[in-house]
Amino acid sequence: MFTQEKPQQRNWKPIIRELEAVLGHKNVVQRREELITYECDGLTSYRERPALVVLPRTTEQVAAAVKVCNKYNVAFIARGSGTGLSGGALPVKDCVLIVTSMMRQVLNVDLENQRVVVQPGVINSWVTQTVSGAGFYYAPDPSSQIICSIGGNVAENSGGVHCLKYGVTTNHVLGLKVVTAEGDVVDLGGLVPEMPGYDLTGIFVGSEGTLGIACEITLRILKSAESICVLLADFTNVEAAGASVADIISAGIIPGGMEIMDNLSINAVEDVVQTNCYPRDATAILLIEIDGLDVEVIHSKKLVTEICIRNGARNVTSASDPETRLKLWKGRKAAFAAAGHVSPDYYVQDGVIPRTQLPYVLKEIEQLSQKSGYKIANVFHAGDGNLHPLILYDNSIPGELEKVEEVGGEILKLCVRVGGSISGEHGIGAEKRCYMPDMFTNADLESMQLVKQVFNPKGLANPTKIFPTPRTCGEAARAMGDISKKFEVEGVERY
Repeated sequence: MFTQEKPQQRNWKPIIRELEAVLGHKNVVQRREELITYECDGLTSYRERPALVVLPRTTEQVAAAVKVCNKYNVAFIARGSGTGLSGGALPVKDCVLIVTSMMRQVLNVDLENQRVVVQPGVINSWVTQTVSGAGFYYAPDPSSQIICSIGGNVAENSGGVHCLKYGVTTNHVLGLKVVTAEGDVVDLGGLVPEMPGYDLTGIFVGSEGTLGIACEITLRILKSAESICVLLADFTNVEAAGASVADIISAGIIPGGMEIMDNLSINAVEDVVQTNCYPRDATAILLIEIDGLDVEVIHSKKLVTEICIRNGARNVTSASDPETRLKLWKGRKAAFAAAGHVSPDYYVQDGVIPRTQLPYVLKEIEQLSQKSGYKIANVFHAGDGNLHPLILYDNSIPGELEKVEEVGGEILKLCVRVGGSISGEHGIGAEKRCYMPDMFTNADLESMQLVKQVFNPKGLANPTKIFPTPRTCGEAARAMGDISKKFEVEGVERY
């Protein structure tokens, strides 16, 4: 289990000296004012300054840094662009933050076999830019794709607008070169989609840095569709938009993406982005992207339009030219940023529900909003039921953060009650670990911990994340009594 010396006992000089020997003086950040940059990830509510930050450029340097941490029993945490929203890259006290943002090389492009090999610091959108001239693209597209890194996408198993039809990150990762928690370099997966043996690549993707650090990632790229059309349907109530989503899927149509935005989000986006495409008086809009062969898109467009009108859509407009399609999606991609212009702060959640439960869950969220007194803007990947409610509040008011966290927790519990999940793409991190017992049994969590122990025996890789403990979650963690006793190390504070 992960243990650390007390801060006053830690002598950082030999650690710094050894890290500088393998990384160079400029790539070891230790000045307090420079470390402020790395206090948190996209979840800015939680902050902790790391003791050191290292900036490797190669797999070998990552392995060397991890070995130094192991030698001195120092916790280490991998961080990419820092866009994560669950505190997955949040430092712990007296840790070394291994930042992979300087590892940004595209190592190999193999169009014939439809694969690309990249370092973890490569930005998501760069992959498509690299291959788009040859008629290919990389499907997973989080809203932060112009700044988030592939390494972070692998850690959190990120999704995006097109995950409904094409899947999330794990569906597009063929292989990984990984530095283990003890500093060994191993290869997981390979160059083909289906490798024999245990699916260790599948275990690693989404493990949030608790099993090691991905340093080379082999991605699957796709051929661009012959035809693409984006439809915008506007409704007088959110439930009708949700019902349209379920009906479209039931009709056998699998769009490239389906997204819902409510009135609060619509107006926030129009105020900031000014797409002039979203009707401000609509209670909700549904964006539907259809792609494939020309004949397929024409047929599906007609059916989708009929379904939306049948469910009460006032208007259904469409766009096939790239410029207008981009404009329609631009507003959706900017929804989180736009919320910051209508409220001093917002707290975003990330739960998943069955599509058929959309109308019911949206009503329940509205009731939670009225009961709590906090406005909640709903923006979500409707096709796969991945909700992103944004709870608007003012963090300058004492106690407000704790209150909105409770509201967010109620939304997660609601998702579990209707047969869903507490995370779709943001991960568990430090934020949602206390809700793991709401979704998993003690036996489930114990099995996960056993897997973690195999990869991360000393518990140095990203400690305190994913799993609740008495130190981090209080009451929620006490429900895990059996696991806590099993993994407790006598006389040592456990993370």
